[in-house]
Amino acid sequence: MQICALGSGSSGNCYYIENNDKAIFIDAGFTSKQINEKLSLIGKSTKNIKGIFITHEHIDHIRGVDVLARQLNIPIFATKSTAKNCFLCLNQELINPIKNNETLKLAGLNVSAFKKSHDASDPIFYSISTKSKKLSIITDLGKVCENVVSNVQDSSFLFFESNHDEEMLDSGPYPYFLKQRIKSELGHLSNKKASLCILEHASSKLKHLVLSHLSKINNTPKIALSTFKNLIKERQDLKPKISVSLRDQPTNLFKI
Repeated sequence: MQICALGSGSSGNCYYIENNDKAIFIDAGFTSKQINEKLSLIGKSTKNIKGIFITHEHIDHIRGVDVLARQLNIPIFATKSTAKNCFLCLNQELINPIKNNETLKLAGLNVSAFKKSHDASDPIFYSISTKSKKLSIITDLGKVCENVVSNVQDSSFLFFESNHDEEMLDSGPYPYFLKQRIKSELGHLSNKKASLCILEHASSKLKHLVLSHLSKINNTPKIALSTFKNLIKERQDLKPKISVSLRDQPTNLFKI
């Protein structure tokens, strides 16, 4: 597999996963133009996209879905509740339901959907696997549930939520209600909670960890990386490469 986060954060989220020249998107939270521009930076295009898998209905995850799906005539996969609670596509025939704990086979990939805790109608995250490799994209969650634990344990590559530094959030400019929402079980994981999840549940098969969905106001890549590295070093058997997905530019095109 080749994988890349085209961008991750409150301004947009989109993940590109390719297998043998066929590819899928997890979310399409940028405009179609922006997605094409980002793909060109990693030497890819939309011509081989076979499907768009949606995690939930927030605009930073669905902004470009309608145009991309109709331009490319490709299917969209979302839970029934997600599709009901937002506008995904003018062509309703392109929208396909996916259920929690369901696995679909597309583009030579097994794409599995799992329920998560977030303030949306029926939010899910995805794990993508081939015969020998497994990637999980786990962001936009307020607590570490059993689904998160089981997929963290079994993944060799993770894009994982590391939204905010707790001290920066508490002392920052956000109003009280928004701070409480972010810290709630329907909000976002802090650097500390995210790193503790990896420390406690990741296995030695985890080779690469990409910290994702960092807050622009309440976090920095340096602080997120430092938090993770300081905690994970407690496990001698756990030595993944750790990097950060930025909000405004693609990551490297990783191969696993």
